[in-house]
Amino acid sequence: MLKSLFSGVSGLQSHQVAMDIESNNIANVNTIGYKYSRANFSDLLAQTKSIATAPQGSLGGKNAVQVGLGSSVTSATRIFSQGSVQNSDKNTDVAIQGDGFFVISPDGGNTYKYTRAGDFKFDAGGNFVDNNGFIAQGWLRDNVTGKVDSTSPVTNLNIAPGLTTPANPTQEVVLKANLNSGSLVESFSPAYTVATGTPNSITNPGQGDAVDENGRPIASGDIGVMFNEIGEGFSLQKDQGVWISFLSATKTDGGAVASGANDLDITFQLDDGSTKQITTSGALATNTDVQNGNRYVSAINAQSAITGITASYDIVNNKINLSNPNSSESASHNINISAIGNTNSGLAVTDTATSDGTETTAYQYKYDPTSSIDVVNGIKTFTTMAQLRNAMEQQANAVDADGDGTVEGSNIEISVDEQGKFKIINPGGADDSYDMNIKVTANTLNGVSKNTKFTNNLVALNSNLQAGSTGTAYSQAFNAATHSSSIDVFDSLGSKHTLRTEFRKTAVDTATGSTWDMKLSVPEPGFINTISPRNERTGTVRFTNSGAMSTYNPPNISFTANNGSSPEQQINLSFGTANTFDGMTSFDSKSSTSGISQDGYTGGDLVGIRIDQSGTLVGSFSNGRSFGLAQIAMAKFTNNEGLSTEGGNVYIQTANSGNPIIGTAATAGRGFIQSSALEASNVDLSRALTQLIIIQRGFQANGKTITTSDQLLQTLIGLKN
Repeated sequence: MLKSLFSGVSGLQSHQVAMDIESNNIANVNTIGYKYSRANFSDLLAQTKSIATAPQGSLGGKNAVQVGLGSSVTSATRIFSQGSVQNSDKNTDVAIQGDGFFVISPDGGNTYKYTRAGDFKFDAGGNFVDNNGFIAQGWLRDNVTGKVDSTSPVTNLNIAPGLTTPANPTQEVVLKANLNSGSLVESFSPAYTVATGTPNSITNPGQGDAVDENGRPIASGDIGVMFNEIGEGFSLQKDQGVWISFLSATKTDGGAVASGANDLDITFQLDDGSTKQITTSGALATNTDVQNGNRYVSAINAQSAITGITASYDIVNNKINLSNPNSSESASHNINISAIGNTNSGLAVTDTATSDGTETTAYQYKYDPTSSIDVVNGIKTFTTMAQLRNAMEQQANAVDADGDGTVEGSNIEISVDEQGKFKIINPGGADDSYDMNIKVTANTLNGVSKNTKFTNNLVALNSNLQAGSTGTAYSQAFNAATHSSSIDVFDSLGSKHTLRTEFRKTAVDTATGSTWDMKLSVPEPGFINTISPRNERTGTVRFTNSGAMSTYNPPNISFTANNGSSPEQQINLSFGTANTFDGMTSFDSKSSTSGISQDGYTGGDLVGIRIDQSGTLVGSFSNGRSFGLAQIAMAKFTNNEGLSTEGGNVYIQTANSGNPIIGTAATAGRGFIQSSALEASNVDLSRALTQLIIIQRGFQANGKTITTSDQLLQTLIGLKN
């Protein structure tokens, strides 16, 4: 009988403990990061009235007879399920989504405690603390490397009030851009100016023969890869070019045209080495000299499309005049009277204009980037604008205009102006000055295809320039494909300077790809070169025929700002990896810069802090820079339920929790951190209230057990009466 009393009492005690635990859960329904507990009941040792027996023969086995002695609460299990994450307006609030604990220390890092409550703040000393004043643990930024090393031991998180960051000089400039390799471009600039005067040679014009926009010596560039005024590429191929005449060739023969039965028999040697014989027949003895002269002129003019030569009859002087004005692309451009058939034709007198019987009216200029010879078989070769300009100027001044057998020069000046146009002036005043009759036609000799765009650019020179006149002949503009990018770089004082990078297409090789000149410049008085101009440095960028960058030079520059900052600041130029497409490219698409960056910055003050998912405290500074200042450490335990609570949302390690495994958020099973948020208590109020009802009924039932046992005892005692 007494056993039932003791069972009831133990039941009351157990349910009282359960009520205490559940009441604590309900009390912490709004506690940040709280994890609710659950009471675990177990029965007490039972009294055995009889033991169990096995079956014997025909008699079956019997179960043991045991009477329980009540219940007890053997343990309280803390449930570490995820609490709901609630957003807040405080940027230093952090919540853990997943497993893990924040590491805090009450004594400057000598001992550690652990919490899920992420209501952190900065105190007056810049310590990152919780509501107990315990300092959060983690890793700080190394001022030397500029990195947060999460493999080092944890320490107090402290960000000094009024933190500033010193200036960081630029160490690298990264450029990703495309330079248009197509035959139609939108970004182009005039060809460099090319001065008058005689350089070393046509193929080696010398630095003084071409200058950039600042008047500084520079290579003039391959004219074959240049463009016209609307961005159309010439794409000159080998042997394409032009004929240019500066003075029409004319000849008046010394002999008079005879009358009677005389016929013409004359042979002209053409440009390709062949000859063209022109004859007449059927002359009558009654023919007058005028009739014969007109017959001869008609025969010569009938072949002008082949020879380029036109004839006219001077009836006053009874003479035939020959002229080659370089007016037809298909006709020959030179005159060579190599045979006379009939002395009575009026053309029998030996040509006295030149000693060899040849009068040249036009000069052939052929594009040949493979040639290192100025003149080949009387043909002038060129690759650059400087070579073409020089060849034209030398030839224009090689006319013996006064016929004294000596070429004294004509003072004719041919240059390339700042708009990229060929410019011809004829100031006169020299012994051999003459009135220029400039005529340009395409070179189509021996089946060479006509380059229309290149020819049209030079055809604009066609004009008559009188010696001593103020007139000027201009070609259309010659342009080079260009592209430029600029970025501000910083010195050790944090002062910024604009680094400008300009690219200009200068050559194409069908086997290897294209070449672009590069010019780097900084504002004066800064300099990046040891020779003048010191604020500029030139180089090249080469591309493969697939458009990938092949190589570039220089790979870096040494910058001195001349403002008191550290001199010879080394800045690496990162234009990409060779034979890949991760940097600069040269495709048939618009020239553009898709990315340009540098790693320098000026000094700045801390203006704000945010926390990312890895727990990194990212500082924002007044100079626009942001970088990690520290990182919050997180601990993970083998058995979270083995932790012991100390109140104040703090847990401590126990023998059954296992050692903390400290690392960064979102690694090795640790959850990630969400900033401006807090983890709410995981107490489910509806479950807790339901549990209260169950505990209450259990308590009431155990109380009823005691009162019932008491009544039975009263009955037993009453038997004596």
